Amino acid sequence: MDRLAMLSEILSQNPNDAFARYGLAMEYSRSGDAQSALEEFAKLLATHPDYTAGYFMAAQTLVGANRRDEARKMLVEGISSAVRTGNSHAQSEMTALLDELK
Repeated sequence: MDRLAMLSEILSQNPNDAFARYGLAMEYSRSGDAQSALEEFAKLLATHPDYTAGYFMAAQTLVGANRRDEARKMLVEGISSAVRTGNSHAQSEMTALLDELK
């Protein structure tokens, strides 16, 4: 069973599994399916708004799809999440990427 199928199976049994949802989004992103990746990131962040890595990776996916305005918005939301959760490393990474996009 490939990773997409395995993660989809996990999510069919537990749709709120944040780790599996993030993994599925990342698999789609790695395979070049930005739209499916972004749909999975959206589901992840709707149910787990403080899954900070989701914002950063969604923003990178948006940058790769040449959707820079959306990427900037995602980074601003991600920075807010990082501040809420005290994740200074993620905050720093997202701030650096946001600065690159200005």
